[in-house]
Amino acid sequence: MERKIGGHLAMLGANVMWGLMSPVAKMVFAAGTVLPAIMVDFRVAGAAVLFWITSIFLPKEDVPVKDMFRLFGAGMLGILLNQGCFIFGVSLTSPGEASLVTTTMPMWVMFLAWLILREPITLKKAGGIVLGAAGAIILILGSGITTTGENPALGDFIVLCAQLSYALYLTLYRNFIRKYSLVTLMKWMFLSATVVALPGSIHWLQTASWTMITGMEWSGIAYVVVCGTFLAYICIMIGQKRLRPTVVGMYNYVQPIVATITGILLGLDYFTPLKALAIVLIFSGVWLVTISRARKDAS
Repeated sequence: MERKIGGHLAMLGANVMWGLMSPVAKMVFAAGTVLPAIMVDFRVAGAAVLFWITSIFLPKEDVPVKDMFRLFGAGMLGILLNQGCFIFGVSLTSPGEASLVTTTMPMWVMFLAWLILREPITLKKAGGIVLGAAGAIILILGSGITTTGENPALGDFIVLCAQLSYALYLTLYRNFIRKYSLVTLMKWMFLSATVVALPGSIHWLQTASWTMITGMEWSGIAYVVVCGTFLAYICIMIGQKRLRPTVVGMYNYVQPIVATITGILLGLDYFTPLKALAIVLIFSGVWLVTISRARKDAS
């Protein structure tokens, strides 16, 4: 029981940090100095450095060559494609629309878990996802966010690709990630993502106006790297090791709650009974998915 509670708390923490990341990233992009490709580089390379530094203080784990290839694939799906597509998508669309698209991820996880892992699609599980999606949509549509992006349709599609890649990662690598410690997995996955990401963005790195980046923008970048990536992925890995893929995916619905609360605290939004209902629907959905039947070998 304590193991599952820890998994739920970890997933809650990760999605709270991710819920704050979308408006923070949009703030950094507003000046036009930091491009999406550069932000992706900061995320993957910065987190890779932090995980490798952390590994120095922990027992060393040997990873055979065949597992290196699997870690490379995990890094592409779970990190580079997921985070790269999300950052590029947010830069083209509004935070509200991006949040709306992220609500599709639990549905993709449920479908892929059924297709690949043979996880049953029960009435409770499907009902929980519908409740959570309904609550998230109510929050997003009632948030009062009216800002639009440069190309909302393309941005929404790219954010959708981010959800698909992460759902595939959660499903394909569910059992493999239990083989190694959290830091070992992360340091190799983020290193793989960095090796692929950096060569493709050399032009933007060379032509960026580094002296024009303000202190506020550097603070936003630091939040994205340390909280939205390093700490969030530690929490995600803890949750993924202890909970079923569909339960992990359901926590995506926490992100609109965080965005709404943030807007209220900043005076950009206000609390209504409808939003209270939406929050109840989201957590009711998470609870239904959590108690739904799983395969006997699922934990």
